[in-house]
Formats: sequence, C-alpha cells, structure tokens
Amino acid sequence: PGGAAAAPLPEEDCMKLNPSFVGIALSSLLAIDLWASKRLGVCAAEGSAWGSARPLMKVIEVSGHGIPWLLGTVYGLCQSDSSAAREVLLNLLFALLLDLVMVAVVKGLVRRPRPTHNKMDMFVTISVDKYSFPSGHATRAALVCRFVLRHLVLAVPLRVLVVLWALIVSISRVMLGRHNMTDVLFGLLLGYALYGVVEHCWLSPATAPALFALW
Repeated sequence: PGGAAAAPLPEEDCMKLNPSFVGIALSSLLAIDLWASKRLGVCAAEGSAWGSARPLMKVIEVSGHGIPWLLGTVYGLCQSDSSAAREVLLNLLFALLLDLVMVAVVKGLVRRPRPTHNKMDMFVTISVDKYSFPSGHATRAALVCRFVLRHLVLAVPLRVLVVLWALIVSISRVMLGRHNMTDVLFGLLLGYALYGVVEHCWLSPATAPALFALW
C-alpha cells in the first residue's frame, strides 16, 4: 500500500551503506600498502627497474634465512669449548626456533597471500611460506640484531654493520616483491618483541641443567 512505511533495512545492509571510519581508514591503508609495495618491488623480476640487482638481493635473502642461522648455531654449539659461549649459542638456538614457530603460527592464522608480482623462487620454502604476513626474514633480522648487540662484544663499526644488515634484509623483502611493507614492519616489531621473551626465559645451567648436560 502507498501509505505503508518502508521496511527497515537489515542490520548488515545498514553497515554496508554506512561503513565505519575505522573500516574506511584500514581499507585506505591497505590500498596504499599494496600500491607502494608494488612500486618498490624494483627487483621482483629480471625485467624490473633494478632487475640486474636481483642476484645480489637473493644473496641478502639467504643471509637472513632460517636454515643457515640454525645450522651455524648448532655447529657453533658442537665446536664450542667455552661454557659461556655455549650458553649464548643455546639461547640463540632457542630464539631462532621460537621465531620460526611464531611466524608460522601468525602466517597460518592471517593467511595473507604474497604480492601478485612476487616470483616464487625462494631458497628452501615450506608450505606456510606461501603466505606473506609477517615477513619471517624481517622478524629474524630484528631478533638476531638485538641478540647480537646485547650478547657479543663488538666494536662500534661492527655494531653499525649488524644494524645495517637487519635493515637491508628487511628492505630487500619488498624490493624482491616477496612482501608488502606492512608484512616487513610487523615482522620487525615481532622480532623486537620476541627478543624480550628470550631474555625473560633465558636458559642457563641453573634454569635448564638437562639441556646444558647435552653439550
């Protein structure tokens, strides 16, 4: 009937017609993230703007990969004859394993696909590596950087090099097209936070005698 009042819209339709400010802001940030990440993926393929630098970027990629760090740490544990060095290396091993688990869990929960311009030719991948958020390389770089600066006595130039390495590894993830910028930024924050967990749960002969008995 002409005089009948219009039926109210379902709640979900009202939400679609009146999107929240937060939703608009997040959508805008996501769009900017995707756009900027694509523009910065200058080494994503051989034909990209900086395609000739791609082999160098892939070497940097390997330097931040988990396998070389794990193998190097285990080798150091086996070769070390100093109890203090073994304690540091055992905690570094714990930090690396914690990093792998946390990144895998977050990737599995978020399931953000990698950028469309990424070329899947990464060094030794596992199933969860098809997801993008967060960047495991960035997480590992931040974690290892804090660990090394805290527990190794290094000259100032070497300390600067460690920080530069962490930054270059993180930036290379976007340049190679492996990740979006937010993947890398969250990865750096997560790695920084994970180091605090390692410090809080620091393994020592007093707290974990069974582990130290193995070495």
